[in-house]
Amino acid sequence: MFTKTGNHFLSHERYAQNLALALRGELGSTHQATKTLMRWTNANERTVKNWMAGSSGPRGEHLIALIKHSDVALAMILSLADRPFANTVLELPLLRKRLQAAVEGIDAFLYLGGIQV
Repeated sequence: MFTKTGNHFLSHERYAQNLALALRGELGSTHQATKTLMRWTNANERTVKNWMAGSSGPRGEHLIALIKHSDVALAMILSLADRPFANTVLELPLLRKRLQAAVEGIDAFLYLGGIQV
């Protein structure tokens, strides 16, 4: 039998604690937050409470269901995977809306001032 060698890039504890921080930051620490996570992931209450406490993190289908509903969880996962630029792609639609609103505001200001563009 071979012994395990090599480095793990991410410990189970770091994963669970970072996810717990992200979830509590987004949903709070209330019982309603637990119920929301149970609804999102179809996990049982004890499992979700362990996630919120940072003693364990979701695996497999629970993680996929969680990031389906939570941009904060997705951003945290991408950050832990050393993919910070992937978050930028997630922000592009919001950035486009903000830029479009800014251009419309500029155009309205210029129109009210009688300035032709």
